[in-house]
Amino acid sequence: MNLVELPLLNQKISNSIISTTSNDLSNWSRLSSLWPLLYGTSCCFIEFASLIGSRFDFDRYGLVPRSSPRQADLILTAGTVTMKMAPSLVRLYEQMPEPKYVIAMGACTITGGMFSTDSYSTVRGVDKLIPVDVYLPGCPPKPEAIIDAIMKLRKKISRKIFEDKTVYQQENRCFTTNHKFYLRRSIHTGNYDQGLLYQSPSTSEIPFGFEKKKKKISNPKGQSIFLRISESGRVSSCIKIKSG
Repeated sequence: MNLVELPLLNQKISNSIISTTSNDLSNWSRLSSLWPLLYGTSCCFIEFASLIGSRFDFDRYGLVPRSSPRQADLILTAGTVTMKMAPSLVRLYEQMPEPKYVIAMGACTITGGMFSTDSYSTVRGVDKLIPVDVYLPGCPPKPEAIIDAIMKLRKKISRKIFEDKTVYQQENRCFTTNHKFYLRRSIHTGNYDQGLLYQSPSTSEIPFGFEKKKKKISNPKGQSIFLRISESGRVSSCIKIKSG
């Protein structure tokens, strides 16, 4: 090969060949085709549903909604997560193939929202159940904010370095085990004045007939009078008995 032809050859090769690494190629293909699993339990999902329309058109980002967790690599939790729905959410997350990502959408999903103070059935944050990659606050967040969260997730995926699967599982991902939920007798989640809470006594603690005292009074005519006095101090009944 003539040395004079080398610059021309290099120019043709640079215009037709893209040099990259397997890591960048896998990240590019992954961030360009995110398949989300829609998990909507409350009003935040209405805002996400508006992305499907022609105004926002989330198909331009390569998002293809899936109904099966085995075909999805992104789960978007939109709405309140209750104790009864928590095992189902964990099961769906564990059925998704690796690598998988989570976007927590809305205040109720992130911290419990308005149910975080006195609700006995609300999970205070979905990150207690599954690991979260992007937090999207709002009540509810706008569709523009959802697109911004997806773009931030795409940037995070592009910076991810491919590692060995065992190291990846041990260091970069939190895996869940069997979740067991127990019913407690009483749950106190806030600083409440216990004196304002009425607690009805059990039937075993109620005295029979509500009788507190019996008092005998004798009159000059020789008749005995028995008075039954209740706990409030009132006379509940009066019995007259003739003597002799």
